[in-house]
Amino acid sequence: MRLARSDNVYSDVERDRIDRILRTRFALDTGATQILREQGEGLEAAAPDTVRFTRAIKEAVPFEERIGVIEALWEIVLADGERDDEEDSLLRMVASFLGI
Repeated sequence: MRLARSDNVYSDVERDRIDRILRTRFALDTGATQILREQGEGLEAAAPDTVRFTRAIKEAVPFEERIGVIEALWEIVLADGERDDEEDSLLRMVASFLGI
């Protein structure tokens, strides 16, 4: 959510892509996917910085699987068909924080 919102536009296409990633990655039905995304949106809005998110990912996701996280983030960045400098910058920073 933070990445999708980094260009100040959180579009339906980005939201749909996030839902697809969540549904596929965690084998969720539509309702559970929506609930998880909405919880993530709330957490993202309340979190003061990106470091906390990346730290949580590093603790929960083994190094070998973090490339999948980065691939999913790229899907979100490219979901609207436009590459934005803010999104690119944040994604590079997150990749670095994750040790990728």
